[in-house]
Amino acid sequence: MTSYPVFTLKKGKEDSLDRLHPWVFSGAIASRPEDIEEGNIVKVAAWDGRIIGVGHFQVGSIMVRILEFSDSIIDYSFYHHRLEQAFRLRQTLGLSRPDNNAYRLVHGEGDFLPGLVVDIYGPTAVIQAHSPGMHYARFDIADSLISLKDIGINSVYYKSETTLPFKARLDPVNEYIRGSYAGDVAIENGLKFHVDWLKGQKTGFFVDQRDNRALVERFSLGRRVLNMFCYTGGFSVYAMRGGAESVDSVDSSAKAVSLTDANISLNYGEDDKRHRSHAEDAFKFLDNMTAGAYDLIILDPPAFAKHRSAIRNALRGYQRINARAFEKIAPGGILFTFSCSQAINKEQFRLAVFSAAAQSRRKVRILHQLTQPADHPINIYHPEGEYLKGLVLYVE
Repeated sequence: MTSYPVFTLKKGKEDSLDRLHPWVFSGAIASRPEDIEEGNIVKVAAWDGRIIGVGHFQVGSIMVRILEFSDSIIDYSFYHHRLEQAFRLRQTLGLSRPDNNAYRLVHGEGDFLPGLVVDIYGPTAVIQAHSPGMHYARFDIADSLISLKDIGINSVYYKSETTLPFKARLDPVNEYIRGSYAGDVAIENGLKFHVDWLKGQKTGFFVDQRDNRALVERFSLGRRVLNMFCYTGGFSVYAMRGGAESVDSVDSSAKAVSLTDANISLNYGEDDKRHRSHAEDAFKFLDNMTAGAYDLIILDPPAFAKHRSAIRNALRGYQRINARAFEKIAPGGILFTFSCSQAINKEQFRLAVFSAAAQSRRKVRILHQLTQPADHPINIYHPEGEYLKGLVLYVE
């Protein structure tokens, strides 16, 4: 038996945990010690004293994130075992290979490590902690990553300044906690990308769109491609390999556009005239562009709704931007449209896109329904882990 502090649930509140959902909400707690700090490991007990599991304590609506549904010890061995299991899955998926060394190793609850994200870029692992508990475990996690057999990690960058709760007063610093800078080029399906994990969004690259980028490549032959919200130009690089006639990349961030240009040059040299970049507002670009100028459009905006309070405005945003695309895309065009807002479910996103299609009065057919790739697995007991939604649409 472990000696961790015990949180006792109200009667009947153990049902979701008995179904292996890993979150304990504050309203479910009947009693708990008052003198523990955020990030501490605690036991969770049913009203009758039965120990359900152990997890990380955090102040907020989600008060405990369960790490193990048993009375277990959480130490280096625990993290090492979970990371081994995560890497074994990525090996099964065939993601760790000479022409692909960029992938997600840990996807929070989907890999039974709630509050932790780990992305791999060649010999560098980038860690993001989303809970105080994972912040305190960062050194055990880093040491375990380096010791994993066959993974080839020798540097670990910790990047959690913007992901940890502000009120916890942890004052995290983005820094190498093991090793040092070893180059910023990662390989995805044989294509090379500069990854800015020091100052870029998320961990530096959106590895969750890998499969969808490959699908864009399949549709790009001979097409005039518009990549909206291009960030580092992932879709653009794939479209060019797919034989696109032309590719325009648009982002409001001049820095993102510069990184897109660098990635185009990295793969195709500086003399490939098919690509043009634009540091402009996406909505204004769509409003001002000539109808029929593009026959493949990619809409991959940042999350319009990060919280449920923003859902209504977010849905208006999705409808507006998709309506512009439907109005302007050439006949026979293909539209890739996405939402990465976890607060927006598939039905809500689809309704916003359908409303936009109806507004355009054009004939539209669904070719593909897209989601996140297999290295962003969804814990079957935690459906909230499904966040990426996408549709591939044929517009007559």
